[in-house]
Amino acid sequence: MSEQTQNGRHLTATRTGVVTSDKRDKTITVAVEFQKIHPKYGKRLKRDAKFQVHDQDNQAGKGDRVEIAQCRPLSKTKSWRLVRVITKAPAEVSHVTTPDLESAE
Repeated sequence: MSEQTQNGRHLTATRTGVVTSDKRDKTITVAVEFQKIHPKYGKRLKRDAKFQVHDQDNQAGKGDRVEIAQCRPLSKTKSWRLVRVITKAPAEVSHVTTPDLESAE
């Protein structure tokens, strides 16, 4: 049996990675790490690939772990879509006020 998502699409090629950029509208950049074995020496080497992913609802943020699936080409560089956000990144502090500094001491 083949895997299907909630909307009935078949998941042909899925990968898991971390969002490195969410600055563009409806597009995120996802870095997927993998290991490759050197052909001569047999050593495992860490490599990563960056994919441009379609995020229809802008639900993924920087640092989130996401699952992506391959789809038809949506633009010149974008042929992957967001399936789901696995884990959200911890919230970043935008700025620190003086009462926050006093309470920390």
